[in-house]
Amino acid sequence: MICASELEKYSVFACLLASQRERIASVAAEVIVNENEWIIRQGESPSFFVLLEGTVQCEKEYGGTATLCLQHVPGDFFGEAEILLDSVAIASLQAHSRCRLLRLDPIQFKDMLSSSRRCNDLVVEVMTERLKFIREHMQSNDQFRVEVTGSSDDPGCREVRTFLSQNHIGYRWRDHGPKSATEDGCGGSSLIVDGVISVGCPLTARKAADALGIKTRPSDKCYDLVIVGGGPAGLAAAVSGASEGLRVLLVEKDGIGGQAACSTRIENYPGFPSGISGNDLGSRALKQAIQFGADIIMTRRVCDLYPMANGYCLELDGAERVETQVVLIATGVQWRRLEAEGVESLIGRGVLYGASRTEGRAALGKNVFIVGGGNSAGQAAMFFSEYAATVTLLVRGAAIEETMSTYLMEQIQRRSNIIVEPSTEVVKAEGGEHLESIYTCSNGVIRKRLADALFVMIGAVAHSDWLSKDIQRDQSGFILTGEDVRKPFGKRAPVGLETSMEGVFCAGDIRFRSVKRVSASVGEGSMAISYIHQYLSRKQVYENRMAS
Repeated sequence: MICASELEKYSVFACLLASQRERIASVAAEVIVNENEWIIRQGESPSFFVLLEGTVQCEKEYGGTATLCLQHVPGDFFGEAEILLDSVAIASLQAHSRCRLLRLDPIQFKDMLSSSRRCNDLVVEVMTERLKFIREHMQSNDQFRVEVTGSSDDPGCREVRTFLSQNHIGYRWRDHGPKSATEDGCGGSSLIVDGVISVGCPLTARKAADALGIKTRPSDKCYDLVIVGGGPAGLAAAVSGASEGLRVLLVEKDGIGGQAACSTRIENYPGFPSGISGNDLGSRALKQAIQFGADIIMTRRVCDLYPMANGYCLELDGAERVETQVVLIATGVQWRRLEAEGVESLIGRGVLYGASRTEGRAALGKNVFIVGGGNSAGQAAMFFSEYAATVTLLVRGAAIEETMSTYLMEQIQRRSNIIVEPSTEVVKAEGGEHLESIYTCSNGVIRKRLADALFVMIGAVAHSDWLSKDIQRDQSGFILTGEDVRKPFGKRAPVGLETSMEGVFCAGDIRFRSVKRVSASVGEGSMAISYIHQYLSRKQVYENRMAS
C-alpha cells in the first residue's frame, strides 16, 4: 500500500502540497516486480512510473539487438517523455532486483502536472536531459548492424534485404550498380554483421539469420504444438498457445508476417486508428510469442509430416526432425504467377511478386506498375506514390469496388499520381538486364508502355503439395476443415478447424473458405488453440482409460 507520507521523500512529489500527495496515494497503483521481470517493453503503451524500491535497467533496441542505456535507482521516474510526446515506450525497463513502483496512467500523470507548476518544471527538465542522453547514445551506437553490398537486381541481395526488413533489422545498403560477372559468379555481393562477421556469395536469408544469431534450429525434439507458418494466423496461435502453457514451436521458411508483411499500411485492423504496417504487426506479435516462451525458428522449411504413436513427426529441410502431439498448418498463400510473355525471365530484375518497404527508394522518380485490385495492391500503390513519379494500378476486373475496401479506394482517388486502369491485363514484358517496357491489353487495344518496375499482387495460390494425401484439399489446394471434410476419421467428425487427419489443424488463408483478411487470420489462429486444448483433453482422457 502506498502512503502519502512516504511520497514526500521523492523529489517529484516533494514539490506537491500534502493534499495533492494524498490524492496521488489514493489513485496510484502499487506495482511489485521480481528480479529480471519486465516492467514495460519498447513499443508498448506507456505509463508513468516512480521507482520506490530496488533498481531498474533501461534497454534500448537498435537494429534487432538491445543495449543497456542506464540504471534507475529509488526516486527516479520514467515514462514522462512518451506520455507528453504521445508515443509508445522508447525503451524497455527490466527489474535488476525486486522492485516496488508507483504507477500513474497518462490521465492521472497529466492531472498531477497541471496541479503544480514546480512539479511540471521538474518533470520537463528531467525529460529534456533524458532525451538529450538518448540522442547522444543513438549517435554513438550505430543502429545499422548489417551492411549489404551488391546489385539491386541480384536475387540473393533481394532475398536478404526483404528478410532483414520483415524482421525489423536495420541495414546499410551499398548498391554497386547492375550485376556483373565475377570469379565467384555472384557479382561481388556480400553481407557484414556488426562490422566483424562477413558473409559471402551466394547470399541467402539462412546465412543472414545465422550471422545475426536468429534461431534457425529448434531448442527441443518434442513439443505439444508445432505451428507451420509465421503469418498472422501462426503468430496469433503462438501467442495464445504459449501464454496458455503449451510447449510451442513455430517454423517459418521466410520472414515473420507472411504475405501480410507486404501491406505497408493496414488501416482497418482493430486497435490501430492510425493504421499499422504488416511488418509492425508481425514484429509485435513475434515479441509477444517469445515473451510467453514460444520457440520460433526462421528460414526453415517443413518438408514432410507423418503420424507416430503419440502424435506426429515433422521433417525439416536438412533432415532434422521434431515430434509433437498436435500440428497447426498456417502456411498462408502465395501470389498467383502472371501468365504473360517475358515475365518469368525478368523476375528479380524489375518484375517482383509482392512489395516490401525495401523497394520504396528504388522507385524514386520512376514509373511503377502494379497488377492487382485487392487491398494489398491498393496499399502498395499508396506506398509507392510517395516515391514514384507515377503509379499505375492495372486491374483485370471492370472495377475495384468489388475487391478493395472503400477507405482505400477513397485514398487512391485523392492521390494525383496514382492511375487506376480497370479491364486491363499485362500480356508481355520486355527488357535486357532489367525491365524496360510492358504491353497491356484493354478492351482489345494493346499498348506498349515504358516501365521501370512491375509488382504483381494477384490472387492467392495454396502451396500444400508437401502435405500427405490424407489431408483433404479442394482442387486448388486449400485445406478442408470441420464440416467440409468429406470422410471424417474414426468415430467422430473433425471439430471446427481440424483437418481430415486427427490432431492436425489449419488456420488462415491456406484454409478452405477462410476470409482473406489479416484480422480474420488472427482470429482463426487464436480460435485454433481452443480446439487444440479440447483435442488434447480428449486424448488424455482416452490414454488414461487405456492405461487403466
